[in-house]
Amino acid sequence: MTAAPAPTIDDDLWSAIGDPTRRRMLDLLLVEGDGTATTLGRQLPVTRQAVAKHLAVLERVGLVSGTPAGRERRYRVDDAQLARAVAQLASVGSAWDARLQRIKRIAETIQRTRQDRPQD
Repeated sequence: MTAAPAPTIDDDLWSAIGDPTRRRMLDLLLVEGDGTATTLGRQLPVTRQAVAKHLAVLERVGLVSGTPAGRERRYRVDDAQLARAVAQLASVGSAWDARLQRIKRIAETIQRTRQDRPQD
């Protein structure tokens, strides 16, 4: 049996998503459609400056895009990049499911072999 190719993972993307504050920001932007560092900062337990830094990380990996809006930037989730992240997660999940099924089959084989062996 040939092993499935390892999924291509964008480490920068997953590093960005790995932070719980950034995931919460993505959730807020998805629900509200868009937001600024100020509006997001009102809903998060971090400073506006921290929100701006988190938004910069999300923008660098392409999960959000910002457009000037007066003195601030208005951010929106990039649907295509989010879909890419979801596809990567699904791919990783499938690969791990296959690995776990293989481990289960090996464990069952070992268990059957032990049960079939005569006792001393």
